[in-house]
Amino acid sequence: MELKVAEFLLQIKAIKLQPNNPFTWASGWKSPIYCDNRITLSHPQVRTFIRQKLAQLIQEEFGSVDVIAGVATAGIPQGVLVAQELGLPFIYVRSKAKEHGTGSLIEGEVVEGQRVVVIEDLISTGKSSLQAVEALRSAGLSVAGLAAIFTYGFAQADENFAAAKCRFQTLSNYGALIDYAAEHSIIAKSEMELLSKWRLNPSEWGQNQALKSES
Repeated sequence: MELKVAEFLLQIKAIKLQPNNPFTWASGWKSPIYCDNRITLSHPQVRTFIRQKLAQLIQEEFGSVDVIAGVATAGIPQGVLVAQELGLPFIYVRSKAKEHGTGSLIEGEVVEGQRVVVIEDLISTGKSSLQAVEALRSAGLSVAGLAAIFTYGFAQADENFAAAKCRFQTLSNYGALIDYAAEHSIIAKSEMELLSKWRLNPSEWGQNQALKSES
């Protein structure tokens, strides 16, 4: 499944790999990969596959749950699709509380004690995802865990989720992605080392590459 999801994401260009012409993230990090899983929504075959596999993942890894919660904004449509597949209620967590009306942070009907799985599209460091987890816990819900389409596999994410005592599972990951890309000549096998090093130290990777280019 990891490789099939990686294949789909590369095929529809939801993920782009440019090890020699890196992207710049909002954080300022230089990255050889850019991921926009919103693009999956425009491809019915891919969208259906992801919906079904996320639903299956939840049932296998987290068991019976009462409600699905999406993380604004990219986790909302994925979460709605999964909730529909499982026949469950859906809620979502804003990045910050509304500044008008009810001032809600969580939208939808929240029932204290409900067991919830959180849906994200992508895991990087996990900080925004875990803010949503904390909001749900503060509202009295029991968070069984989090499911996402893809993870970069940063050690920082593993540490953050462990510290928050929150399990997470993903359909695919960076390791499977670059394995698939190399095997199918999407990237040169000589670029594998470059791509592997980025994940180990993403905040410094771009600086190190610049120094090598100047030397």
